[in-house]
Amino acid sequence: MATPKKILRALAGETQKTPPIWMMRQAGRYLPEYRASREKAGDFLSLCYNPELAAEVTLQPIRRYGFDAAILFADILLVPQALGADLWFVTGEGPRLSTITSEADFAKLKPADAIHDTTAPVYETIRLLTRELPEDTALIGFAGAPWTVATYMIAGRGTPDQGPAHALRQANPALFEALLDRITKATILYLSQQIEAGAEVVKIFDSWAGSLQGDDFERYALEPCREITAALKAKYPTVPVIGFPRGAGDKNIGFAKATGVDCVALDYGLDATWAAANVQVDGCVQGNLDPSHMVTGGQPLIDATRAIVQVFSKGPHIFNLGHGITPDANPQNVQLMVDTVRGA
Repeated sequence: MATPKKILRALAGETQKTPPIWMMRQAGRYLPEYRASREKAGDFLSLCYNPELAAEVTLQPIRRYGFDAAILFADILLVPQALGADLWFVTGEGPRLSTITSEADFAKLKPADAIHDTTAPVYETIRLLTRELPEDTALIGFAGAPWTVATYMIAGRGTPDQGPAHALRQANPALFEALLDRITKATILYLSQQIEAGAEVVKIFDSWAGSLQGDDFERYALEPCREITAALKAKYPTVPVIGFPRGAGDKNIGFAKATGVDCVALDYGLDATWAAANVQVDGCVQGNLDPSHMVTGGQPLIDATRAIVQVFSKGPHIFNLGHGITPDANPQNVQLMVDTVRGA
């Protein structure tokens, strides 16, 4: 029997008259109810590790907008923390981590199978959500891709060009690849446990894939995604995987076939018509409205939303932003986007 969940139908290859919709970072600072929950938690990491509050902020955009999917509230840097890296957040500046730049640093990391000691609250959040979500709303789990996570672990923070990670990759490829392998194995275990807890879809966020060129993209973005997807599919063949190689440009062509993912999430830098002709031909795509429309709203938001729905209407499509919603977004513009997609 066909699942009533629109996201799962799209991921199975079904073309739908009205595409399912959710939004990256849909639980976040643009919502006043999120800010209240964050204040109650005390700080960001405490919110991530409090199953009741993490479930609450995951549910908030579902209650407000009726999205077709909820995405687990967590952070891609919980995996490095679970591997033994120090992690903290600086207000107004973002995450900070202890760095991995030498064999001695790497030797201090925990084995991949030790991560569950730290990430157990995340799985409890998922279990809570499976009981509290509307029955037609799918639950998406996620993790950061190994390359993207490695860039933070090597630099100790986000960087504009991922320079420290590229430098280590060139100066000490054995150490770099050992780190990538450790992250890959941990990510397989982390996502597997999310699925065990009740996640119906998982997404791999490679936010910095675009800074890998040529063979490096194949080795450090595509191959780890393929390895993770293959391991998950071997154990959970019916659970769809979404890949998001942000900034990959024309390397999105063939990405689904090469990695085994069921859907390619498209960043807003890609022309939708091009993506329909070159990426959607292989299956489901997700995206790709520019998040700035959530700030500015108005007729341009309506026009851009309709254009994306129309361009991808010939194949399986999940409507989404081409990156996460920003804190300065207007919640009313999100409602306008949802109403436009659904033809209201």
